[in-house]
Amino acid sequence: MVFSDLLFIFVFLPLFALCYGGATGVDRLRRHSSAELSRPMLWRNIVMVLFSLLFYSWGEPVYILLMLLAVAVNYACGLGIAASRHKKLWLVLGVAADLAILGTFKYLGFFAGAIAEFGVPVDVPEIALPIGISFYIFQSISYLVDVYRGQSPVQRNFLDLLLYIAMFPQLIAGPIVRYDTVAREINHRTVAARDVAQGSYRFFIGLAKKVVFANILGEVATQLMGGDLSGLSTAGAWVGILAFALQIYFDFSGYSDMAIGLGRCVGFHFPENFDHPYTCTSMTDFWRKWHMSLGSFFRDYVYIPMGGNRRHQALNIMVVWFLTGMWHGASWNFIIWGLYFGLIIMIEKYTLLRWRIPRPLLHLYSIFLLLIGWGIFYFDDMGRMQQFFTALFGMSGAQGFPLDVQTLITDNFWIWVGALMLCLPLRRKVADAAERMVAARQSHAGAYLLQFSRAIIALAILIISVALLVGATNNAFIYTRF
Repeated sequence: MVFSDLLFIFVFLPLFALCYGGATGVDRLRRHSSAELSRPMLWRNIVMVLFSLLFYSWGEPVYILLMLLAVAVNYACGLGIAASRHKKLWLVLGVAADLAILGTFKYLGFFAGAIAEFGVPVDVPEIALPIGISFYIFQSISYLVDVYRGQSPVQRNFLDLLLYIAMFPQLIAGPIVRYDTVAREINHRTVAARDVAQGSYRFFIGLAKKVVFANILGEVATQLMGGDLSGLSTAGAWVGILAFALQIYFDFSGYSDMAIGLGRCVGFHFPENFDHPYTCTSMTDFWRKWHMSLGSFFRDYVYIPMGGNRRHQALNIMVVWFLTGMWHGASWNFIIWGLYFGLIIMIEKYTLLRWRIPRPLLHLYSIFLLLIGWGIFYFDDMGRMQQFFTALFGMSGAQGFPLDVQTLITDNFWIWVGALMLCLPLRRKVADAAERMVAARQSHAGAYLLQFSRAIIALAILIISVALLVGATNNAFIYTRF
Protein backbone atom coordinates (compact mmCIF):
# COMPACT_ATOMS: atom_id res chain seq x y z
CA MET A 1 0.00 0.00 0.00
CA VAL A 2 1.25 3.48 -0.85
CA PHE A 3 -0.01 6.95 0.02
CA SER A 4 -1.17 7.66 -3.53
CA ASP A 5 -3.33 4.52 -3.62
CA LEU A 6 -7.10 5.06 -3.72
CA LEU A 7 -7.48 2.34 -1.10
CA PHE A 8 -5.20 4.29 1.24
CA ILE A 9 -6.93 7.62 0.65
CA PHE A 10 -10.54 6.47 0.84
CA VAL A 11 -10.41 3.43 3.14
CA PHE A 12 -7.24 3.28 5.24
CA LEU A 13 -7.02 6.97 6.17
CA PRO A 14 -10.71 7.46 7.09
CA LEU A 15 -10.70 4.25 9.14
CA PHE A 16 -7.49 5.33 10.88
CA ALA A 17 -8.89 8.80 11.58
CA LEU A 18 -12.05 7.27 13.07
CA CYS A 19 -10.14 4.86 15.34
CA TYR A 20 -7.55 7.48 16.32
CA GLY A 21 -10.30 9.93 17.21
CA GLY A 22 -11.95 7.30 19.39
CA ALA A 23 -8.64 6.52 21.07
CA THR A 24 -8.14 10.24 21.72
CA GLY A 25 -11.43 10.29 23.59
CA VAL A 26 -10.46 7.26 25.66
CA ASP A 27 -7.10 8.81 26.59
CA ARG A 28 -8.81 12.02 27.68
CA LEU A 29 -11.17 10.05 29.91
CA ARG A 30 -8.17 8.30 31.44
CA ARG A 31 -6.49 11.65 32.04
CA HIS A 32 -9.56 13.05 33.84
CA SER A 33 -9.84 9.96 36.01
CA SER A 34 -6.19 10.00 37.08
CA ALA A 35 -4.06 12.97 38.06
CA GLU A 36 -0.84 11.42 36.77
CA LEU A 37 -0.44 9.16 33.78
CA SER A 38 2.93 7.78 32.76
CA ARG A 39 1.55 7.04 29.28
CA PRO A 40 -1.09 9.67 28.45
CA MET A 41 -1.11 8.66 24.74
CA LEU A 42 -1.56 4.91 25.40
CA TRP A 43 -4.59 4.16 23.23
CA ARG A 44 -3.59 6.57 20.49
CA ASN A 45 -0.21 4.85 20.30
CA ILE A 46 -1.86 1.44 20.22
CA VAL A 47 -4.02 2.52 17.29
CA MET A 48 -1.00 3.94 15.46
CA VAL A 49 0.99 0.74 15.98
CA LEU A 50 -1.86 -1.50 14.79
CA PHE A 51 -2.47 0.59 11.68
CA SER A 52 1.27 0.82 10.99
CA LEU A 53 1.58 -2.96 11.11
CA LEU A 54 -1.46 -3.30 8.84
CA PHE A 55 0.01 -0.75 6.42
CA TYR A 56 3.38 -2.51 6.27
CA SER A 57 1.98 -6.02 6.02
CA TRP A 58 -0.49 -5.21 3.24
CA GLY A 59 1.80 -6.19 0.38
CA GLU A 60 4.28 -8.58 2.05
CA PRO A 61 3.01 -9.76 5.46
CA VAL A 62 5.91 -12.15 6.06
CA TYR A 63 8.41 -9.30 6.45
CA ILE A 64 6.53 -7.84 9.38
CA LEU A 65 8.23 -10.58 11.43
CA LEU A 66 11.64 -9.29 10.32
CA MET A 67 10.76 -5.76 11.40
CA LEU A 68 9.46 -7.01 14.77
CA LEU A 69 12.71 -8.93 15.22
CA ALA A 70 14.73 -5.78 14.48
CA VAL A 71 12.68 -3.81 17.01
CA ALA A 72 13.12 -6.52 19.66
CA VAL A 73 16.90 -6.60 19.15
CA ASN A 74 17.17 -2.82 19.41
CA TYR A 75 14.88 -2.75 22.43
CA ALA A 76 17.10 -5.24 24.27
CA CYS A 77 20.33 -3.49 23.25
CA GLY A 78 18.92 -0.11 24.27
CA LEU A 79 18.14 -1.45 27.74
CA GLY A 80 21.65 -2.92 27.85
CA ILE A 81 23.20 0.44 27.01
CA ALA A 82 21.17 2.15 29.75
CA ALA A 83 21.78 -0.42 32.49
CA SER A 84 25.23 -1.86 31.82
CA ARG A 85 28.72 -0.54 32.43
CA HIS A 86 29.64 -2.00 29.04
CA LYS A 87 27.63 0.52 27.06
CA LYS A 88 29.85 0.41 24.00
CA LEU A 89 29.57 -3.38 23.80
CA TRP A 90 25.78 -3.20 23.72
CA LEU A 91 25.96 -0.44 21.11
CA VAL A 92 28.28 -2.48 18.91
CA LEU A 93 26.08 -5.57 19.27
CA GLY A 94 22.95 -3.64 18.36
CA VAL A 95 24.44 -1.81 15.38
CA ALA A 96 26.08 -5.04 14.17
CA ALA A 97 22.72 -6.84 14.35
CA ASP A 98 21.03 -4.01 12.41
CA LEU A 99 23.70 -4.02 9.72
CA ALA A 100 23.58 -7.84 9.56
CA ILE A 101 19.84 -7.71 8.86
CA LEU A 102 20.30 -5.01 6.24
CA GLY A 103 23.32 -6.76 4.68
CA THR A 104 21.62 -10.14 4.47
CA PHE A 105 18.48 -8.95 2.75
CA LYS A 106 19.93 -6.14 0.65
CA TYR A 107 23.53 -7.01 -0.18
CA LEU A 108 24.14 -10.75 0.23
CA GLY A 109 23.02 -11.58 -3.29
CA PHE A 110 25.03 -8.71 -4.75
CA PHE A 111 28.29 -9.66 -3.05
CA ALA A 112 27.79 -13.35 -3.81
CA GLY A 113 27.25 -12.47 -7.46
CA ALA A 114 30.36 -10.29 -7.49
CA ILE A 115 32.43 -13.16 -6.06
CA ALA A 116 30.94 -15.59 -8.58
CA GLU A 117 32.00 -13.29 -11.43
CA PHE A 118 35.63 -13.95 -10.42
CA GLY A 119 35.09 -17.68 -10.90
CA VAL A 120 34.57 -18.62 -7.26
CA PRO A 121 31.87 -21.31 -7.08
CA VAL A 122 29.32 -19.79 -4.70
CA ASP A 123 25.55 -19.96 -4.68
CA VAL A 124 23.93 -16.63 -5.44
CA PRO A 125 20.82 -16.36 -3.25
CA GLU A 126 17.73 -14.63 -4.58
CA ILE A 127 16.37 -12.74 -1.58
CA ALA A 128 13.47 -10.36 -1.99
CA LEU A 129 14.15 -6.91 -0.55
CA PRO A 130 11.75 -6.03 2.29
CA ILE A 131 10.14 -2.71 1.56
CA GLY A 132 11.60 0.26 3.44
CA ILE A 133 14.27 -1.80 5.19
CA SER A 134 16.99 0.82 4.72
CA PHE A 135 14.84 3.47 6.39
CA TYR A 136 13.78 1.53 9.46
CA ILE A 137 17.24 0.03 10.01
CA PHE A 138 18.80 3.50 9.95
CA GLN A 139 16.20 4.70 12.44
CA SER A 140 17.05 1.75 14.67
CA ILE A 141 20.72 2.72 14.56
CA SER A 142 19.76 6.31 15.34
CA TYR A 143 17.92 5.11 18.46
CA LEU A 144 20.89 3.14 19.79
CA VAL A 145 23.43 5.88 19.12
CA ASP A 146 21.24 8.62 20.63
CA VAL A 147 20.73 6.55 23.78
CA TYR A 148 24.46 5.75 23.95
CA ARG A 149 25.39 9.43 23.59
CA GLY A 150 22.88 10.42 26.25
CA GLN A 151 20.94 12.60 23.80
CA SER A 152 17.73 10.69 24.50
CA PRO A 153 16.47 8.49 27.35
CA VAL A 154 16.18 4.77 26.74
CA GLN A 155 12.73 3.60 25.70
CA ARG A 156 11.59 1.09 28.31
CA ASN A 157 8.26 0.34 26.68
CA PHE A 158 8.44 -2.03 23.71
CA LEU A 159 5.21 -0.71 22.17
CA ASP A 160 6.53 2.86 22.09
CA LEU A 161 9.79 1.82 20.45
CA LEU A 162 7.78 -0.17 17.90
CA LEU A 163 5.75 2.96 17.23
CA TYR A 164 8.91 4.98 16.56
CA ILE A 165 10.38 2.46 14.13
CA ALA A 166 7.17 1.26 12.45
CA MET A 167 5.18 4.52 12.29
CA PHE A 168 3.38 4.25 8.95
CA PRO A 169 3.66 7.89 7.75
CA GLN A 170 7.44 7.61 7.33
CA LEU A 171 8.01 3.85 7.46
CA ILE A 172 8.71 2.89 3.85
CA ALA A 173 10.37 5.95 2.31
CA GLY A 174 11.34 8.37 5.03
CA PRO A 175 12.25 10.97 5.91
CA ILE A 176 14.71 9.26 8.25
CA VAL A 177 13.45 10.44 11.63
CA ARG A 178 16.02 10.37 14.39
CA TYR A 179 14.91 9.11 17.75
CA ASP A 180 15.79 12.31 19.63
CA THR A 181 13.57 14.27 17.21
CA VAL A 182 10.36 12.52 18.28
CA ALA A 183 11.28 10.85 21.59
CA ARG A 184 9.22 13.25 23.67
CA GLU A 185 6.31 13.34 21.23
CA ILE A 186 5.75 9.59 21.51
CA ASN A 187 3.97 10.12 24.83
CA HIS A 188 3.64 13.91 25.03
CA ARG A 189 2.21 15.53 21.91
CA THR A 190 -0.65 17.90 21.26
CA VAL A 191 -2.75 18.36 18.16
CA ALA A 192 -4.70 21.53 17.47
CA ALA A 193 -7.08 22.23 14.61
CA ARG A 194 -4.32 24.25 12.95
CA ASP A 195 -2.04 21.17 12.98
CA VAL A 196 -4.68 19.05 11.27
CA ALA A 197 -5.42 21.76 8.70
CA GLN A 198 -1.78 22.40 7.83
CA GLY A 199 -0.89 18.71 7.90
CA SER A 200 -3.78 17.82 5.58
CA TYR A 201 -2.85 20.60 3.17
CA ARG A 202 0.77 19.42 3.14
CA PHE A 203 -0.46 15.88 2.41
CA PHE A 204 -2.43 17.06 -0.63
CA ILE A 205 0.51 19.10 -1.92
CA GLY A 206 2.58 15.92 -1.81
CA LEU A 207 -0.21 13.99 -3.53
CA ALA A 208 -0.20 16.52 -6.39
CA LYS A 209 3.58 16.24 -6.74
CA LYS A 210 3.31 12.47 -7.01
CA VAL A 211 0.21 11.94 -9.13
CA VAL A 212 0.12 15.03 -11.34
CA PHE A 213 3.84 15.50 -11.95
CA ALA A 214 5.95 12.47 -11.00
CA ASN A 215 3.69 9.85 -12.60
CA ILE A 216 3.27 11.73 -15.88
CA LEU A 217 6.93 12.69 -16.19
CA GLY A 218 7.82 9.10 -15.26
CA GLU A 219 5.90 7.90 -18.31
CA VAL A 220 7.89 10.31 -20.48
CA ALA A 221 11.18 9.07 -19.01
CA THR A 222 10.16 5.44 -19.50
CA GLN A 223 9.19 5.98 -23.14
CA LEU A 224 12.56 7.53 -23.91
CA MET A 225 14.90 5.58 -21.60
CA GLY A 226 13.10 2.40 -20.67
CA GLY A 227 12.99 0.65 -24.03
CA ASP A 228 15.35 0.05 -26.92
CA LEU A 229 18.17 2.60 -26.74
CA SER A 230 19.80 1.78 -30.07
CA GLY A 231 17.76 4.42 -31.87
CA LEU A 232 17.69 7.00 -29.08
CA SER A 233 18.51 10.47 -30.36
CA THR A 234 20.62 13.00 -28.50
CA ALA A 235 17.55 15.21 -28.02
CA GLY A 236 15.57 12.22 -26.75
CA ALA A 237 18.31 11.34 -24.28
CA TRP A 238 18.41 14.86 -22.82
CA VAL A 239 14.62 15.17 -22.64
CA GLY A 240 14.42 11.71 -21.08
CA ILE A 241 16.98 12.36 -18.36
CA LEU A 242 15.41 15.76 -17.59
CA ALA A 243 12.03 14.03 -17.23
CA PHE A 244 13.57 11.47 -14.87
CA ALA A 245 15.30 14.19 -12.82
CA LEU A 246 11.97 15.93 -12.34
CA GLN A 247 10.16 12.63 -11.75
CA ILE A 248 12.44 11.47 -8.94
CA TYR A 249 12.31 14.89 -7.28
CA PHE A 250 8.53 15.17 -7.29
CA ASP A 251 8.14 11.49 -6.43
CA PHE A 252 10.41 11.57 -3.38
CA SER A 253 9.66 15.10 -2.18
CA GLY A 254 5.97 14.35 -2.70
CA TYR A 255 6.24 11.31 -0.44
CA SER A 256 8.13 13.37 2.14
CA ASP A 257 5.44 16.07 2.05
CA MET A 258 2.73 13.46 2.57
CA ALA A 259 4.65 11.83 5.42
CA ILE A 260 5.34 15.17 7.14
CA GLY A 261 1.70 16.17 6.71
CA LEU A 262 0.35 12.93 8.15
CA GLY A 263 2.76 13.16 11.06
CA ARG A 264 1.66 16.72 11.76
CA CYS A 265 -1.99 15.62 11.87
CA VAL A 266 -1.24 13.30 14.81
CA GLY A 267 1.22 15.56 16.61
CA PHE A 268 4.62 14.44 15.27
CA HIS A 269 7.03 16.95 13.75
CA PHE A 270 9.20 15.17 11.20
CA PRO A 271 12.26 16.93 9.74
CA GLU A 272 12.13 18.56 6.35
CA ASN A 273 13.70 16.44 3.63
CA PHE A 274 13.94 18.81 0.65
CA ASP A 275 14.64 22.50 0.16
CA HIS A 276 14.21 23.12 -3.59
CA PRO A 277 17.45 21.30 -4.47
CA TYR A 278 17.38 22.17 -8.18
CA THR A 279 18.09 25.80 -7.30
CA CYS A 280 21.57 24.70 -6.18
CA THR A 281 24.83 26.38 -7.21
CA SER A 282 27.14 23.41 -6.54
CA MET A 283 26.97 19.72 -5.77
CA THR A 284 27.71 20.55 -2.15
CA ASP A 285 24.75 22.90 -2.13
CA PHE A 286 22.53 20.30 -3.83
CA TRP A 287 23.22 17.66 -1.22
CA ARG A 288 22.41 20.10 1.55
CA LYS A 289 18.95 20.43 0.01
CA TRP A 290 18.23 16.90 -1.26
CA HIS A 291 17.22 14.03 1.07
CA MET A 292 18.44 16.12 3.99
CA SER A 293 17.59 13.48 6.58
CA LEU A 294 19.96 10.97 4.95
CA GLY A 295 22.69 13.57 4.56
CA SER A 296 22.49 14.63 8.19
CA PHE A 297 22.47 10.97 9.28
CA PHE A 298 25.73 10.23 7.48
CA ARG A 299 27.24 13.53 8.63
CA ASP A 300 26.51 13.01 12.33
CA TYR A 301 26.90 9.23 12.58
CA VAL A 302 29.72 8.58 10.08
CA TYR A 303 31.51 11.68 8.76
CA ILE A 304 32.06 13.57 12.04
CA PRO A 305 32.99 10.45 14.10
CA MET A 306 35.57 9.57 11.42
CA GLY A 307 37.17 12.99 11.82
CA GLY A 308 35.02 15.23 9.65
CA ASN A 309 36.91 18.30 8.45
CA ARG A 310 39.60 17.92 11.10
CA ARG A 311 41.55 14.98 9.68
CA HIS A 312 41.50 12.78 6.58
CA GLN A 313 38.73 14.90 5.09
CA ALA A 314 39.08 13.53 1.56
CA LEU A 315 38.95 9.94 2.80
CA ASN A 316 35.96 10.71 5.01
CA ILE A 317 34.07 12.25 2.10
CA MET A 318 34.70 9.27 -0.17
CA VAL A 319 33.71 6.76 2.53
CA VAL A 320 30.45 8.62 3.18
CA TRP A 321 29.62 8.76 -0.50
CA PHE A 322 30.50 5.13 -1.06
CA LEU A 323 28.06 4.29 1.75
CA THR A 324 25.49 6.69 0.30
CA GLY A 325 25.66 4.85 -3.01
CA MET A 326 25.43 1.48 -1.30
CA TRP A 327 22.46 2.65 0.77
CA HIS A 328 20.51 3.31 -2.43
CA GLY A 329 20.91 -0.20 -3.75
CA ALA A 330 23.00 -3.31 -4.22
CA SER A 331 24.17 -2.56 -7.75
CA TRP A 332 27.35 -1.28 -9.32
CA ASN A 333 25.65 1.77 -10.77
CA PHE A 334 24.75 3.01 -7.28
CA ILE A 335 28.32 2.58 -6.10
CA ILE A 336 29.57 4.49 -9.15
CA TRP A 337 26.88 7.12 -8.58
CA GLY A 338 27.93 7.62 -4.95
CA LEU A 339 31.65 7.83 -5.77
CA TYR A 340 30.86 10.20 -8.68
CA PHE A 341 29.26 12.72 -6.34
CA GLY A 342 31.84 12.12 -3.63
CA LEU A 343 34.66 12.96 -6.04
CA ILE A 344 32.91 16.10 -7.28
CA ILE A 345 32.20 17.33 -3.73
CA MET A 346 35.78 16.64 -2.67
CA ILE A 347 37.11 18.61 -5.66
CA GLU A 348 34.67 21.46 -4.98
CA LYS A 349 35.95 21.91 -1.44
CA TYR A 350 39.44 22.65 -2.74
CA THR A 351 38.51 24.60 -5.88
CA LEU A 352 35.04 25.80 -6.85
CA LEU A 353 33.80 26.77 -3.38
CA ARG A 354 36.83 29.05 -2.98
CA TRP A 355 36.40 30.89 -6.28
CA ARG A 356 34.15 33.78 -7.23
CA ILE A 357 31.98 32.56 -10.10
CA PRO A 358 28.68 34.10 -11.27
CA ARG A 359 25.67 32.23 -9.85
CA PRO A 360 24.04 31.53 -13.26
CA LEU A 361 27.20 29.70 -14.38
CA LEU A 362 27.34 27.76 -11.12
CA HIS A 363 23.71 26.77 -11.55
CA LEU A 364 24.25 25.53 -15.12
CA TYR A 365 27.32 23.62 -13.99
CA SER A 366 25.33 22.00 -11.19
CA ILE A 367 22.35 20.99 -13.34
CA PHE A 368 24.64 19.50 -16.01
CA LEU A 369 26.48 17.32 -13.49
CA LEU A 370 23.21 16.38 -11.80
CA LEU A 371 21.72 15.11 -15.06
CA ILE A 372 24.84 13.02 -15.64
CA GLY A 373 24.47 11.65 -12.13
CA TRP A 374 20.81 10.76 -12.64
CA GLY A 375 21.80 8.91 -15.81
CA ILE A 376 24.15 6.73 -13.74
CA PHE A 377 21.43 6.29 -11.12
CA TYR A 378 18.77 5.20 -13.65
CA PHE A 379 20.58 2.33 -15.35
CA ASP A 380 21.62 -0.75 -13.38
CA ASP A 381 22.62 -2.43 -16.66
CA MET A 382 26.08 -1.20 -17.63
CA GLY A 383 25.54 -1.96 -21.31
CA ARG A 384 22.36 0.12 -21.42
CA MET A 385 24.07 2.87 -19.46
CA GLN A 386 26.82 3.02 -22.08
CA GLN A 387 24.22 3.16 -24.87
CA PHE A 388 22.44 6.00 -23.12
CA PHE A 389 25.52 8.14 -22.58
CA THR A 390 26.62 7.49 -26.14
CA ALA A 391 23.33 8.99 -27.29
CA LEU A 392 23.43 11.78 -24.68
CA PHE A 393 26.76 13.09 -25.96
CA GLY A 394 25.82 12.84 -29.63
CA MET A 395 27.93 9.81 -30.54
CA SER A 396 25.11 7.45 -31.54
CA GLY A 397 24.47 8.88 -34.97
CA ALA A 398 20.81 9.64 -34.18
CA GLN A 399 20.76 13.43 -34.38
CA GLY A 400 18.05 16.04 -34.82
CA PHE A 401 14.81 16.51 -32.92
CA PRO A 402 12.58 13.52 -33.72
CA LEU A 403 8.81 13.90 -33.91
CA ASP A 404 8.18 11.55 -30.97
CA VAL A 405 10.36 13.68 -28.70
CA GLN A 406 8.60 16.86 -29.85
CA THR A 407 5.26 15.19 -29.12
CA LEU A 408 6.30 14.24 -25.59
CA ILE A 409 7.11 17.89 -24.96
CA THR A 410 4.06 19.49 -26.60
CA ASP A 411 1.52 16.96 -25.28
CA ASN A 412 2.75 17.55 -21.73
CA PHE A 413 3.66 21.21 -22.14
CA TRP A 414 1.88 22.49 -19.03
CA ILE A 415 3.22 19.62 -16.95
CA TRP A 416 6.75 20.64 -17.94
CA VAL A 417 6.03 24.30 -17.18
CA GLY A 418 4.38 23.52 -13.83
CA ALA A 419 7.18 21.15 -12.82
CA LEU A 420 9.91 23.65 -13.60
CA MET A 421 8.02 26.39 -11.74
CA LEU A 422 7.54 24.18 -8.67
CA CYS A 423 11.28 23.51 -8.57
CA LEU A 424 11.57 27.15 -7.52
CA PRO A 425 10.54 28.33 -4.04
CA LEU A 426 7.67 30.39 -5.49
CA ARG A 427 4.86 28.50 -3.73
CA ARG A 428 6.57 28.84 -0.37
CA LYS A 429 7.18 32.56 -0.87
CA VAL A 430 3.55 33.18 -1.82
CA ALA A 431 2.31 31.17 1.17
CA ASP A 432 4.67 32.96 3.57
CA ALA A 433 3.65 36.35 2.17
CA ALA A 434 -0.04 35.54 2.59
CA GLU A 435 0.46 34.43 6.21
CA ARG A 436 2.51 37.53 7.02
CA MET A 437 -0.19 39.74 5.52
CA VAL A 438 -2.91 38.07 7.57
CA ALA A 439 -0.80 38.27 10.73
CA ALA A 440 0.06 41.93 10.16
CA ARG A 441 -3.56 42.96 9.68
CA GLN A 442 -4.80 40.66 12.46
CA SER A 443 -7.80 39.97 10.29
CA HIS A 444 -10.03 37.02 11.16
CA ALA A 445 -11.67 37.34 7.74
CA GLY A 446 -8.25 37.13 6.09
CA ALA A 447 -7.34 34.02 8.09
CA TYR A 448 -10.63 32.34 7.15
CA LEU A 449 -10.08 33.29 3.50
CA LEU A 450 -6.59 31.79 3.58
CA GLN A 451 -7.89 28.54 5.08
CA PHE A 452 -10.77 28.47 2.59
CA SER A 453 -8.34 28.94 -0.30
CA ARG A 454 -6.22 26.05 0.91
CA ALA A 455 -9.31 23.87 1.28
CA ILE A 456 -10.32 24.63 -2.31
CA ILE A 457 -6.80 23.84 -3.56
CA ALA A 458 -6.76 20.57 -1.60
CA LEU A 459 -10.18 19.58 -2.99
CA ALA A 460 -9.07 20.37 -6.54
CA ILE A 461 -5.92 18.29 -6.05
CA LEU A 462 -8.00 15.39 -4.73
CA ILE A 463 -10.41 15.47 -7.68
CA ILE A 464 -7.62 15.67 -10.27
CA SER A 465 -5.56 12.99 -8.53
CA VAL A 466 -8.48 10.57 -8.31
CA ALA A 467 -9.19 11.09 -12.00
CA LEU A 468 -5.56 10.31 -12.84
CA LEU A 469 -5.31 7.37 -10.43
CA VAL A 470 -8.35 5.51 -11.78
CA GLY A 471 -6.86 2.86 -14.03
CA ALA A 472 -3.27 3.99 -13.36
CA THR A 473 -0.69 1.22 -13.82
CA ASN A 474 2.49 2.99 -12.63
CA ASN A 475 2.01 4.48 -9.19
CA ALA A 476 4.76 3.08 -6.95
CA PHE A 477 7.11 5.50 -5.17
CA ILE A 478 10.69 5.20 -6.44
CA TYR A 479 12.31 5.30 -3.00
CA THR A 480 10.18 2.50 -1.53
CA ARG A 481 12.60 0.06 -3.18
CA PHE A 482 15.49 1.39 -1.07
